[in-house]
Formats: sequence, structure tokens, C-alpha cells
Amino acid sequence: MEYMEIREQICDVCHKMWQLGWVAANDGNVSVKLPDGNFLATPTGISKSFITPDKLVIINDKGEVIAGEPGYKPSSEIKMHLRCYKEREDVGAVVHAHPPTATGYAVAGKSMDEYSMIETVIAIGSIPLTPYGTPSTNEVPEAIAPYLAEHDVLLLKNHGALTVGCDLITAYYRMETLELFAKISLTAHLLGGAKEIEKPQIDKLLDLRENYYKVTGKHPGYKHYN
Repeated sequence: MEYMEIREQICDVCHKMWQLGWVAANDGNVSVKLPDGNFLATPTGISKSFITPDKLVIINDKGEVIAGEPGYKPSSEIKMHLRCYKEREDVGAVVHAHPPTATGYAVAGKSMDEYSMIETVIAIGSIPLTPYGTPSTNEVPEAIAPYLAEHDVLLLKNHGALTVGCDLITAYYRMETLELFAKISLTAHLLGGAKEIEKPQIDKLLDLRENYYKVTGKHPGYKHYN
């Protein structure tokens, strides 16, 4: 994919997130790993509804801007993105947003680390709640690091959500799946609580997920069932 196509794809994802109400004002950030090892990232201080290809910046693995229009720089939360790339060589894109229902779980201090919906088990696995970290500091990268090896989707305590993928569309789809699952889980709670899938069936679903990884090369992103 050419650089311009990647830029347009990032803008498309940003606009979709804003339209869906996952971000407001200057919330959220998106990054994509480039073939040369650098990263294309959304700039700080701009609503995702106003993002255009020329506003994106190219940064190195230290978060330093190496190309972009004067005055534009990445979000201070880029540290979180860079930690994802450092921990996982298979990660090609990172999406951070505040989808309301999923973020409601994060604000309430409740993980979604459960196996109660077939499609979610196969698509994204379990969803842990990571410890609190002060935004823009190294606390957030340190808080998420222990979870990255086995998870593609994280709830950030009192903050929002983070998804990773081999490419941007995969990371975006995982955020979509997370928010839909959060809505379904909340409805299930109002109806008396979600009923987890039985262990033998969970094992079969996880096998499907792992086999999918072997065929596609995409990270399975699941936690082993205990």
C-alpha cells in the first residue's frame, strides 16, 4: 500500500470514529507502522473529524517527528503506541479511542475478561482491564505492557480502549467488535447477567481462533482459559 493510501485510510478511520461517537474534541489517536520502520500518526490538538492526509506526521521509534507540516506533532500518548510496536513485531497499527459503552466499563473498573459471546471469543478473545496510568506519561505504556503478549484489545482503567492489529482495518474492526460486545454485555447485565460459554466449547472456539492465526499469520490475541 502506498503512503498516500495509508494516509487516506487513517483519515477514513478517524472520521468513522468521530461519526460513531467514539471520540470527541481532540480525543483518540491512530498510528500505522510504515515499511521503513517509521510510523505515520495522527497529530495532537485536532478533532478526528478534521483530520486530512496532509496533517499526519511521520515519527521514528523514539516518537521524534521526521516529516510533516510545520506545527504538527503527535499526541503525547504516542508512547503507548510505540510500546505496542516494541512488544509485538506483528503489530502494524494501533487505535486508541473512547467508545462510550466499553469506556463505561473501564471507568467503572470492570473488565470484560470473559467468554460469553461466540463471535467475540473468535474475533478478539478476552478483554482485560489494565491498571491506571497517568496519560502522556510512561505509566500507561508500563501498565499495558504485561497484557500485550496475549491480548489485542485492552480496556484502559478510567481512560478508554486500545486495539492493535496487523493492519489498520484489523485494529479498527477490533474496536468495533469491542464496543458492540460492551453494549451486549451491558444489556445482558440488565437482564440478570451474562452466561459464560462452557469450558469445552470455549476450548473449541479458541482452537478456531488459533487455527485462523496459523492460516492468516495474524496474532491470535487470546488468553488461555483457566
